[in-house]
Amino acid sequence: MNSPLLTGRQIGFFIGPVLFITLLLVLPSSFISPGAGNVLALAAWMILWWVTEAVPIPVTALLPLISFPMMGIMNMKEAAAPYAHPIIFLFLGGFLIALALEKHRVHERIALNLIRITGTTGNGIILGFMIATAFLSMWISNTATAMMMLPIALSVVQLLNNKKALRPHELPKQERNFAMGLLLMVGYAATLGGLATIIGTPPNVVFAGLLDDFYHEKLDFGKWMMIGVPISGALLTSTYLIITRILFPNRLRNVEGADELINNKLKALGSLTQEEKRVLMVFSLTSFFWIFQHPINSYLFKSDILNDSNIAMTGGLLMFIVPANFRSFTFLLDWKDTFNLQWGILILFGGGLCLASGLENTGIIQKAGNWLADQSTYNVWLVMGLIVTTVLLSEFLSNVALVQIFVPVIFGIADGMHINPIFLALPITLSASIGFMFPIATPPNAIVFSSGYIRMKDMVKAGVLLDLASMLIILLASMTLVKWVYG
Repeated sequence: MNSPLLTGRQIGFFIGPVLFITLLLVLPSSFISPGAGNVLALAAWMILWWVTEAVPIPVTALLPLISFPMMGIMNMKEAAAPYAHPIIFLFLGGFLIALALEKHRVHERIALNLIRITGTTGNGIILGFMIATAFLSMWISNTATAMMMLPIALSVVQLLNNKKALRPHELPKQERNFAMGLLLMVGYAATLGGLATIIGTPPNVVFAGLLDDFYHEKLDFGKWMMIGVPISGALLTSTYLIITRILFPNRLRNVEGADELINNKLKALGSLTQEEKRVLMVFSLTSFFWIFQHPINSYLFKSDILNDSNIAMTGGLLMFIVPANFRSFTFLLDWKDTFNLQWGILILFGGGLCLASGLENTGIIQKAGNWLADQSTYNVWLVMGLIVTTVLLSEFLSNVALVQIFVPVIFGIADGMHINPIFLALPITLSASIGFMFPIATPPNAIVFSSGYIRMKDMVKAGVLLDLASMLIILLASMTLVKWVYG
């Protein structure tokens, strides 16, 4: 039997270090500034491994920690600092709060109650799932949200079979359209809801960290929501209309049994427990301080004592401190609950910030930005070009890696044009999360595609229209709302 050809991962695994060594030999170390060639060589290695996923993405993110001190770019203390950046603790705190919501099934109760409100017509159910999925994705990971919502959505879809055990493609057209529309909406809403808050999706956090590192400007929770909520709402509305009115219209006036199904699931959860009430209390207090931290700092503390990171960590720690049961002396979270925490994403953030620091300290970003700025001027066409490029790349590349690679260069371009870097970098960050055409574009896409009800051609057809609509909405928001908030 012939041996299989090398996979993309295997090719990337070998080419990465070879490319690194080649560039070290070819590029003069000080062709821009001392150490610039070395940093570019490492950046090329990391980008190749990120794109091919030759090794786990967080492992690649650890390369600067050992390479920069060895190459004399920065000492170990300086290289390690980005891995403990405040923005990482913002996300860690958010992770811990999300863990408590999931452990005590608070997120499921919220979702079921939101779904019940919108009725049992075909489009009403789709609307309910959209609202519930998007709301949860604002606070917990889009992957966890999609995984939780998919079984509930499939339970509703199974009601259409009327116990005939029909295969997905054997359903009548109206029922098939409803099934595809509902499941696609779960996947897409899980992605779009995350745009509304700074902790909703990893690219938002990466952007905030880079902005703080480069300009010492902090994006606070409330100000982000002034942009994120309207954009997320507009994207969700357009997605709902495209799916239910254009691509997969259904005229189901009543999905028989749906109301009973949702009510039975709520009954199975029982009445609100003390643990759930305490989790909701901590979650609500954390959200309150996130949103209103500026008035509280101004009028109560007279200084910036509160910030997004320490609020998040306070909420996360309270989950370990607030008792779930006084008699048994158990708490809302136990350390074993963190075993499945996405620690890798925190390392990925740190690695991206460390690489960006190396690129900035050696003058590479400024040099590249000035050159690119000389080739163009700031206008709607430039912003549109950046948005289109990012959306297309997001269909195939990790959105976090995309932001980590693109945004520092965009900062350089903005500096060369003498404009607010947020005007260019924020549209890129939002666009990096827009990938609707393929299952590989986002984890929620892959999760709903695995249901068996969605064909590849249906996802591509929906994705093309939704990508175009998203590009237009982000472009309009970038030229109006973003300028109004940050102008």
